[in-house]
Amino acid sequence: MAGLAFAVARSAVAQDRPTFTPYPVAVLQGLDKITARISTFEVPVEQEVTFGSLHILVRTCQKRPPEEPPESAAFLEITEHKPGEASNRLFTGWMFASSPALNGLQHPVYDVWLLDCKTSE
Repeated sequence: MAGLAFAVARSAVAQDRPTFTPYPVAVLQGLDKITARISTFEVPVEQEVTFGSLHILVRTCQKRPPEEPPESAAFLEITEHKPGEASNRLFTGWMFASSPALNGLQHPVYDVWLLDCKTSE
């Protein structure tokens, strides 16, 4: 009987945990602080895009289903490439659309944040 109670309790905890679904494209936004230009760009997962001197690689982009509280999260690797210098990894980690300041890129010229995850259409 105790085993059944444990199984029911474990099932209830698993249902309370938010579920995320992987999506093939991350929608990012970047700010060039020098020109004050904001750019929105789509990056397919496991492909790299260039924004200024930054090279942004999206490893995964995940989103909660519509019936749960909205949240998109992406694991990004951002590297700066300057001519004549070695590449410099600036950021590796998760970014969250609902909290762009929580774990953002720290750079004097560029800001990059996640807007959403979407299908490739």
